[in-house]
Amino acid sequence: MESASQDINLNSPNKGLLSDTMTDVPVDNTASARTSAPEGLTDAEEEELRSELAKVEEEIGTLRQVLAAKERHCGELKRKLGLTTFDGLKQNLSKSWHDVQGSNAYLSASSTLEDWNEKLTQSEAYKKTQETLSQAGQKTSAALSNVGSVISRKLGDMRNSTTFKSFEDRVGTIKSRVVGSRENSTDPHSPTGSGDKPPQDNAPF
Repeated sequence: MESASQDINLNSPNKGLLSDTMTDVPVDNTASARTSAPEGLTDAEEEELRSELAKVEEEIGTLRQVLAAKERHCGELKRKLGLTTFDGLKQNLSKSWHDVQGSNAYLSASSTLEDWNEKLTQSEAYKKTQETLSQAGQKTSAALSNVGSVISRKLGDMRNSTTFKSFEDRVGTIKSRVVGSRENSTDPHSPTGSGDKPPQDNAPF
């Protein structure tokens, strides 16, 4: 049996070249897998830490498998109960909002906003602005009231004027004439009211 350093194909023109170009280099897989120990650690301490790391990584993998199984079981239960993904999302949002409201950051921000609101409402600028707006509203109401009074007074003056009374008298005269003509046209005793012929006396002599 020929050496492994020789060419496998005995008919190749390059046979025997491998033995001249390659040298035997020993390879230590254990040494390449391990890095140099950190300074201040002995070999025993390093070995103990590596063993503990392997155990923790194994536990993490086991927990991930258990969590995946629990999530599948939870999804199956929700499907049987008729709970949709939207319901779950709504519950998660509600829980998240409740957690946010109970967090220290939210309570601190809420307290800060309340302090700012109190300081703002008690400031002189805010009081002056509120007073100015109140006065403007009162002036607007008074102006509208004055406009209404002026319009009412103008209407009263116009009704009492000679022109309006003359116009009112003319309207009344026209109305009386129209009503009188209608009454005359519907009077049964009028000879031209209904257009019927006078009744004939058929009594025997």
